[in-house]
Amino acid sequence: MGMRFAGIPGVVVHEEEEVRRELTKAIERDDVAVILMTEKLVSLCPDIIYELKLTCKKPLIVEIPDRHGNGRTKDSITRYVQEAIGLKL
Repeated sequence: MGMRFAGIPGVVVHEEEEVRRELTKAIERDDVAVILMTEKLVSLCPDIIYELKLTCKKPLIVEIPDRHGNGRTKDSITRYVQEAIGLKL
């Protein structure tokens, strides 16, 4: 929701097939420069994610913790976004 308030559109997915489909769509778009993905989604299909990270110059794929946390501090998602794309939320 915070991303939407900042004017950043996105897609919510939960299953591996959805991740692969939406990731393929995003990569084909010229107006997408950064893709933020939770660590949980990356773990669903690490093969395609890491292949894209190694071979594609654009878009930048950034792994962020999900809202349920992984032992990180309360504001870690906000900090990751700020570091990755320079957007202050």
